[in-house]
Amino acid sequence: MKAGLIRVLLTAAVCALPLIGASLSARAEGERFVFVSHAPDSDSWWNTVKNGLKNAEKDLGVKVEYRNPSTGDIAEMARIVEQAAASNPTGIITTVADYGVLEAAVKGAVAKGIPVITVNSGTAEESKKLGALMHIGQPEYDAGKGAGERAKAAGVARFLCVNEYITNNASVQRCQGYADGLGVPLGDHMLDSGTDPIEAYNKVKAYLTAHPDTDGILTLGPTSADPTIKLLRDTGSSGNYKSFITFDLDSGISTAIKDGIIESAIDQQPYLQGYLPVVLLTEYARYGVIPANNVNTGPGFITKANIGLVERLAGEYR
Repeated sequence: MKAGLIRVLLTAAVCALPLIGASLSARAEGERFVFVSHAPDSDSWWNTVKNGLKNAEKDLGVKVEYRNPSTGDIAEMARIVEQAAASNPTGIITTVADYGVLEAAVKGAVAKGIPVITVNSGTAEESKKLGALMHIGQPEYDAGKGAGERAKAAGVARFLCVNEYITNNASVQRCQGYADGLGVPLGDHMLDSGTDPIEAYNKVKAYLTAHPDTDGILTLGPTSADPTIKLLRDTGSSGNYKSFITFDLDSGISTAIKDGIIESAIDQQPYLQGYLPVVLLTEYARYGVIPANNVNTGPGFITKANIGLVERLAGEYR
């Protein structure tokens, strides 16, 4: 009963955020925030996050600058965080794509007294160690485990996890969670595909050729899902796999769900990962208030049963 009430209250609070923004905009003080992501320019999944940033900007009367390494290079991302801190913004929002590479830059911003919220990639534990106020995202291990349990129910025995960000601890947690949900060791089931679509296509093809008994596939986002979908279409082999699940959504993934190639996509609600941190940092800057706990924006599962509604909002709110 108590848990149900809490869920209702949390839902009401999230639904009320646009109204909160409308009331706060009357007290706008020109706050400026910098959002730093690890995504390369080619990753269109982040357009939904950017839409959340844009709407928060408009609702709150603040300025939000989106910055990222054009090729997804994490060392460059660390330099971007350092540059953001040097500009003395009201707050910084950043992903934690590689804790070891980003640690010094993020801790440096915190040491300067700049409030930081971590989002999307990284874990709540890493966020706390960095000195951030909170983490907004989905618990990646739990999301992966949920996918693994779905694959187990479908009868999967051997799987491939296509990991485009293998140095990212959160990505590895997705694969590990899947393996644990399936009840098998991760072992050699995780493939470092890289972010180049042609390279990913060829690596997945080589793996599946070398391991013809593979009957389950997990991809970690459009960067790895789209080349894998293309491969299965090109070879006419989608029927060989009892379960193909991916993280996140784009038009290619939506079509693959409708065509029965992908069983489900894990939704972490990227719009909220853009909108919420701006709202919360603005309230923190103006009133000194911040939620006591991290915010989980996922996971949810998008299937053929609900893809119609989600697809209409894809790229903007989903």
